[in-house]
Amino acid sequence: MDLRLLDVTTLSALAGDAASDYVLEHLRTLGHTGVRLSHGYVFQRLLATEPTVGELAESLAITQQGASKHVAQLEALGWVDRFGDAHDARVRRIRLTAAGRRVVEDARRVRAELDERLSRQVRDGDLAATRRTLVALLELTGGDVRARDRRVPLDGRG
Repeated sequence: MDLRLLDVTTLSALAGDAASDYVLEHLRTLGHTGVRLSHGYVFQRLLATEPTVGELAESLAITQQGASKHVAQLEALGWVDRFGDAHDARVRRIRLTAAGRRVVEDARRVRAELDERLSRQVRDGDLAATRRTLVALLELTGGDVRARDRRVPLDGRG
């Protein structure tokens, strides 16, 4: 099958899935053995804010029970912790630990290395054109707002 004959929607989904798998595999080789795709969605929220479980659930478009499960997994891995709110001790907030920040830093580095490898494989300007095309696709589908606001829902993945 000639992959160039596939529509852009299918190609972008397949490429995105393959790139995510690549990043996860490399993170696991770096010692982040418990990392899952869904953890990245939670990390993105925790980079922007220190939410309660309810706020996290709302931003990820999942139930509080689902958010609690993700937080418990990340807490067991040492990547997040819960702490009392400065204004209301009854409220528990979630934040990345230093180990969680290392996962984020390693993921950024792996993605940058993948970008670099890709830029060596394609012609000058092709990578920039690909970025413009994918941004246009996000804008046409309304995904740009969610991406900018780090409000990409889990949708049951990973």
